[in-house]
Amino acid sequence: MSVTQAVERLRGLLPLQQRQQALPREWAAIHRSVLRSLAERGRAPGRAEIAHRLGDGDVDALLARLGEDDLVVPDATGREIAGAYPMTTEATAHCLRVNGQAVNAMCAVDALSVAPMFDAQVEIDSQCHVSATPLQIRQSGSRLLENAPSADIRVGVRWQDPQACAAHSLCMEMVFLRDAEIACQWQQGDTDNISLFSLADAIALGAGFFLPLVRE
Repeated sequence: MSVTQAVERLRGLLPLQQRQQALPREWAAIHRSVLRSLAERGRAPGRAEIAHRLGDGDVDALLARLGEDDLVVPDATGREIAGAYPMTTEATAHCLRVNGQAVNAMCAVDALSVAPMFDAQVEIDSQCHVSATPLQIRQSGSRLLENAPSADIRVGVRWQDPQACAAHSLCMEMVFLRDAEIACQWQQGDTDNISLFSLADAIALGAGFFLPLVRE
């Protein structure tokens, strides 16, 4: 599967751009501000910050719409934002440092997407989904600077419907794999439902999917 085909397949399963474009203009701008806040501060803006920006707008209605559209993931209270694809404050296997700020990514593709989204320096600490081998990846924007312990780290995607919340379903099957051999073992020949990508192609996939969300 080509990167272009993968971007289209992911958009079909999780149409974030289409959902953002369907929001009222001010609400779409707030969604973009949530993404920027996660990258710049390691957290989403709180209700008070959102209320200040909305003025007389209805914070509950905004957060309900963003949650229903799966544009954000609510925290355990349901009143604050835990994350917005591709970043989250929930504990995951993918820990990032974005220009020195700590935050987590929801999946392997998400982890590789943050640097090109914000033209940022990003360090990723994760692990192989199969062997649990620790993995470290450094990016500058779309450029891959370093990856260890293997020069052949792969990203695997098991395609599936995301159900109500992609962060807790589809994202769980978008994983890092230590090398080509481990990746093929995980795929088990199921090329219809499981795709494998090099790091460079996975970065291009993430950028193609997520960059439209931060463009005005």
